Amino acid sequence: MFAPDSWLNVAMTSFCDFLWAYFLIGALILCGLYFTIRTRFVQFTMIGEMVRLLADGAGDKKHRHISSFQAFAVSVATRVGTGNLAGVATAIAIGGPGSVFWMWVIALIGGATAFVESTLAQLYKRRLGESFIGGPAYYILHGMHCRWMAVLFAILITLTFGLSYNSIQSNTICGALNHAFGFDKLIVGVILAVVGTFIAFGGIRRVARVSSIVVPIMAIGYFILALVVVLMNIDKIPHVFRLIIDSAFGLEQFAGGALGITMMAGIKRGLFSNEAGEGSAPNVAATAQVTHPVKQGLVQALGVYTDTILVCSCTAFIILISGLYTDPSLNGIALTQSALKSEIGSAGTIFIAIAIFLFAFSSIIGNYYYGEANIRFLTDKPWAITVFRIFSGTVMVLFGAVASLELVWNLGDVCMALLTACNLVAIAILGRYSFRLLKDYRSQKRAGIKDPVFHASTIPEVIPDLDTWTD
Repeated sequence: MFAPDSWLNVAMTSFCDFLWAYFLIGALILCGLYFTIRTRFVQFTMIGEMVRLLADGAGDKKHRHISSFQAFAVSVATRVGTGNLAGVATAIAIGGPGSVFWMWVIALIGGATAFVESTLAQLYKRRLGESFIGGPAYYILHGMHCRWMAVLFAILITLTFGLSYNSIQSNTICGALNHAFGFDKLIVGVILAVVGTFIAFGGIRRVARVSSIVVPIMAIGYFILALVVVLMNIDKIPHVFRLIIDSAFGLEQFAGGALGITMMAGIKRGLFSNEAGEGSAPNVAATAQVTHPVKQGLVQALGVYTDTILVCSCTAFIILISGLYTDPSLNGIALTQSALKSEIGSAGTIFIAIAIFLFAFSSIIGNYYYGEANIRFLTDKPWAITVFRIFSGTVMVLFGAVASLELVWNLGDVCMALLTACNLVAIAILGRYSFRLLKDYRSQKRAGIKDPVFHASTIPEVIPDLDTWTD
């Protein structure tokens, strides 16, 4: 029913390639470069401040709102998942080693894009009881005053994260556990649906608590394992870097027409992993309690580096060191499992199965929140939230458990392309406010103010559209 060569999968592949080849790749790079220049390379020059803010947020116990660190953890929970282990493997299998280089490129320039969208989310966030809510749908509505586009974005992100991406996470978890232990995919899918829905019904605070504990542990553990593999093969690292660069720019790829495939594979999987410009992280960035919108913009920019430069590179190095990427029978999570098994033995397959369960499961519960936040934007009816939670946690998780790898990834790529296109238009128009906020933040820092505070009078023309920032 869900075979890789089904008519639905073929049609989606063609449509997805059209979207990416003729719009998204150029738009992502151009927007990233524009934001990088206008922010004066904020993603590089303010890394120290990003780390300081994250550390301060981790120790914040003063209020019941989720902290800057918890918002970071939830966004990283959705970033660090299937894309880091299975997505990287898929990119290398399709586009070759050079796709890793384009992952790095989209992450380095995407840091500025992530800063802009998350800063805007903080600026235009709204109060929701004792917490906050916000994201692209809110800054499109209150910043651009374009309701139809805001509604379109809310629908697209609900379809993308709450439905499509959850099927990808489920598909990867089920595949990994089946490959390692022989577990029945449908049974695993049922368990995921029950447990994930229970956590999601606890709301953003429960998601934040779970993510702030699970994400750091699993990311550090995976990084340590990858570092061990790299150190065991330290003599191969120069060859790995040469392989990546040669494949990214090699004459052989250019002459054979494969350069475009390499770029597309790297950028698609890079965006799926770090989400910079996709409009997802701003939804949780808006929930944090901070004294200046720029603070959360900086913290979320750091999340892009954590995801792609750190975790994705770990997976890429393990696969390239093993040399198994040339085996056409291996793709997705099976390639990552086989690569690690070749380096540390059968324990590698089991470790990846456990790691992908934690990575992808945290993504599933984080995805619930992205969908829920935007359902709340569309309607205030409690039954709509309940229907979404059940449908997202049950139907799509079970669909992912039984569907083919190719179908769930193509479905995700189509949704991601449409969602990103909508968000890029919005942040390109509203980005000027992020630049002014950053200028204000830097001015306060230069004046010796350790903890800058935003005053709405800094941007007087937006005061009528603000809900939470008052002088």
